[in-house]
Amino acid sequence: MRIIVTIQHPGHVHFFRHPITELTARGHEVHVFARENDVAIDLLEAYDIDHEVLAGESGSLVSLATVQATYEARLLRRARRIDPDVITAIGGVAAAHVSSILRAQSIVFYDTEHATLITALGYPFADVICTPECYREEIGSKQVTYPGYHELAYLHPDRFEPESSIRESVGLEPDDSFAVVRLSSWKASHDVGHGGFDDPQELVDRLEEVGLEVLLSAEGEPPAALEAYQFSTAPDRMHDLLAEADVVLSEGATTAAEAAVLGTPAVYVNPLSLGYTRELEAEYGLLFEYNGENRHVRGLERAVSVVKQPADEWRDRRERLLEERLDVTAFVVRQIESLAQPQMAAGTPATNTG
Repeated sequence: MRIIVTIQHPGHVHFFRHPITELTARGHEVHVFARENDVAIDLLEAYDIDHEVLAGESGSLVSLATVQATYEARLLRRARRIDPDVITAIGGVAAAHVSSILRAQSIVFYDTEHATLITALGYPFADVICTPECYREEIGSKQVTYPGYHELAYLHPDRFEPESSIRESVGLEPDDSFAVVRLSSWKASHDVGHGGFDDPQELVDRLEEVGLEVLLSAEGEPPAALEAYQFSTAPDRMHDLLAEADVVLSEGATTAAEAAVLGTPAVYVNPLSLGYTRELEAEYGLLFEYNGENRHVRGLERAVSVVKQPADEWRDRRERLLEERLDVTAFVVRQIESLAQPQMAAGTPATNTG
């Protein structure tokens, strides 16, 4: 099969990294096209994934439309030459549009209910839309659900084993207790009008009061007074750090969910709740989300309280999660192959089955 994978965010690299490897090993021809966004290209290079960059970063929501149009036009030209059987993506606006023009099959993976612009532009053109079972929107006959989360495509223990050597690389001792704090830039299309922690300085001070070292990761420039807390590590080592942390406080849902599936309690402070953040809290107690009034205070107090609980408790909760949720990479590979093969054999779309 000829398969195109499109990448427009660092998280997309993580999600497709192992499916790309497995599909290639199974004899398929895989082409990866990307748009510059944060460390997405750095990750592709770190994982030695052959790729072509089709467009640069967008500096604002206004420029995003221009960048997206450029990306789609260039993707269409490349895809015409490749004549793919399947085009796949997360979100999948460009993938769905290009595949509909070329009469290729498209399969979109998504887990973000409130990204309504992306879903409005992409879903109508996609052939198959795969979502976690906890996704709270009904899409119709195109939808295939599965018991898992995007993060289990790359952080399932069959795919990832953390390395404790990350502590030394960020200046921590083996027995240091520490928190990772992730601040968002709030520049995404679905972030307009929203915010997370009220006062990052208060956050850092309170965590230090209870004996935690604080490592700060900020999209864009961190607050000037907190520059000393900003750590530097290779982008492909971030998950090692999340696995080693005592607690993670994040304005971003992906980082919070990554910590949770690794067995590190995560505090998610953001007005936007998602199906998977809600499930990780309600079903497994590995993530705690706070929105509305006093979200900053309530989230911070939760972070302080969880570090006092025994580590065995978080390991047990993670073990139950892994027993009930699947290795998502295997699901992704199976869905891509099942979509393409009937088309190759008979020129008809695949039947959608979970």
